[in-house]
Amino acid sequence: MTIQKQIAWIGLVIGLWACTVHQMQPSSPLPGQSRWVMLPVVNLAEAPLAGEKVESLLDNALRLHGLKNLRRINIAGNQADDLLLNDGRRYELALESARQGGAGFAVTGSVQEWRYKTGLDGEPAVGLTLQVVELPSGRVLWTASGAKTGWGYANVSGTAQQLIAELLEGLTLQ
Repeated sequence: MTIQKQIAWIGLVIGLWACTVHQMQPSSPLPGQSRWVMLPVVNLAEAPLAGEKVESLLDNALRLHGLKNLRRINIAGNQADDLLLNDGRRYELALESARQGGAGFAVTGSVQEWRYKTGLDGEPAVGLTLQVVELPSGRVLWTASGAKTGWGYANVSGTAQQLIAELLEGLTLQ
């Protein structure tokens, strides 16, 4: 192999490796048969409703990961429109409801990035943090954070699905 091909391969490997960044806190196996709830995912990105989009993708990914007893908490009422714009308040109400409902564990997180990069290719870029919280104590038992960019032909939700699946590899259920 010529030196140019070797350099090209090294560049390709580094480029692919640089597309995804993860940080995970390993967890002990968590009881997958307990009562779990999905708390709101807080949107810290500029894209409207990015948290709700991640919640939907995360709900599906968790069920595929083996979490069968997962319930989503829907906060509704007269303030529904205000709650869509206030993730902090939505989170507080959902947390209170989850604790009153006797759930043992909650999944939550935040979206830091949900966009297409500027430029010719417009690659999707996603940044997420996920957490598992023990509800009675409030302790965070597992956390993972990552960022991923896709290729110019990819979309944001597909890139997010891939990132969520990669992050959930570090969550062990028993």
